[in-house]
Amino acid sequence: MKFLLDANLSPRLARLLDEQGIESSHVREHGLQRAADESIFDFAAEQSYVLVSEDTDFGEILATRNADRPSVILLRSGEPLTPDQQAVILAANLPALTDDIDAGSIVVFGRARIRVRRLPFTSPD
Repeated sequence: MKFLLDANLSPRLARLLDEQGIESSHVREHGLQRAADESIFDFAAEQSYVLVSEDTDFGEILATRNADRPSVILLRSGEPLTPDQQAVILAANLPALTDDIDAGSIVVFGRARIRVRRLPFTSPD
């Protein structure tokens, strides 16, 4: 599993996750720092990345496209967290979420809980 961090997250977070053995890169490393969300979404899906963002637009793209990939992790704590805090939260919780992420899910880290919803959002007809 490898992670692609959106432009609204610090590149430092990618480095911190890498240091913990969690393969991560920032959109900046791929020349996507100014790309539209749809382009970042497509890149993540094509390259088998899990998208990590604070931006709910990726959830909207998943719903609109009825997509089952890429998995998306949304960091929605309600309060600003440092990259160090974000890395601790992600690293501590990823082992329990691996099956859901591998299967295709949107995972929302909220203030006091983690919500997981499997993809696609609706059943194909």
